Amino acid sequence: MTMPAPAGVLCGTAPGRAEWLGNHTDYNDGLVLGIGLDVGTAVRATKRPDRVLRMEAQDLGQSFEVSVEALHPVASGSWANYVIGVAAGFVARGAQAGGLDLTISSTVPIGAGLSSSAALECATGRVLQQAWGTDFDELELARIGQEAEHNFAGVRCGLLDQVTSLFARRNHAVFLDCRSLEVQRVPVPPEARFVIVQSGVKHALSDGAYNTRRAECEDAARVLGIGKLREGDLALVEAAAAAGTLSGAPLRRALHVVGENARVAAAVEALRRGDLAAVGSAMSASHESSRTLFENSCEELDFLVSTAQKIPGCLGARLTGGGFGGAILALVVSGQETAFVDEVQSRVRTAWSREPERLVTAAGGA
Repeated sequence: MTMPAPAGVLCGTAPGRAEWLGNHTDYNDGLVLGIGLDVGTAVRATKRPDRVLRMEAQDLGQSFEVSVEALHPVASGSWANYVIGVAAGFVARGAQAGGLDLTISSTVPIGAGLSSSAALECATGRVLQQAWGTDFDELELARIGQEAEHNFAGVRCGLLDQVTSLFARRNHAVFLDCRSLEVQRVPVPPEARFVIVQSGVKHALSDGAYNTRRAECEDAARVLGIGKLREGDLALVEAAAAAGTLSGAPLRRALHVVGENARVAAAVEALRRGDLAAVGSAMSASHESSRTLFENSCEELDFLVSTAQKIPGCLGARLTGGGFGGAILALVVSGQETAFVDEVQSRVRTAWSREPERLVTAAGGA
């Protein structure tokens, strides 16, 4: 992914990302903690003499063409919509768009909750920045990627995925305050290793479950009389529950988001004092909240988290990403990751009669 491009070929890269903590807090103006991965996406560009944007995904053997003068979504659910959406964001901001051949390659597993779409958006943004001579900063590139999700893929995501991919640095976590948009890089102790294990359940957010959860969070904030759930605290939520004004799904979503913000803040402080065990405990508490309050887990994810938590060397585990399938993230002490993976494979093989896909990584990035 990082090989130099031939003369005349531009290249933009971006890593995949994993949500360490902060599940569904981003669009609630909350706190999130993410890491970059040792896998990513590369987009190479060569200029064309016409006004055509031609995109080829080498790994999928698929290609699409659109005019830069009429950028519109193509087939529903297509990877190309993320690319086209980013290009549309550039044009809307005044970029002088010319024709390009874009060749895409990626090592980010699709549908595993590791933000293959955000890596594609960010890598596309970086190569269009070179090709079209713009100077957007990283936060603006993140917003362009978010707009692509909203307007071309139909997913009302927050900024976590794009910000983490763009700001990721090796041996650091990315701490984002989604209200102020302040980004901090927090050092990660060198003994931290992350094992990502796929559930085998395709992670697809555009089927409506994500948007439903977001609407429920908005309903809860409206009942509480606040703009976003970030403005609330446990006392406010519990008072509304006691009064009977907040109940059912909106109550559960509010309890999760308020608790998750507190877990992120505590985990950042724990990282700063090098206390990985405390971060691991917060991860496991986060998964239980996702399972019972946000209800975005599934049987397979719960099995993997429960399995991981019982293996020596694992400090904590939780689902990562939007949920409803995808992957779990386990925090494992360096030197024990191989034994951990072997044990996970053995237990999954016994329970499911198949091998789980997995990724072992440090906190990655540039």
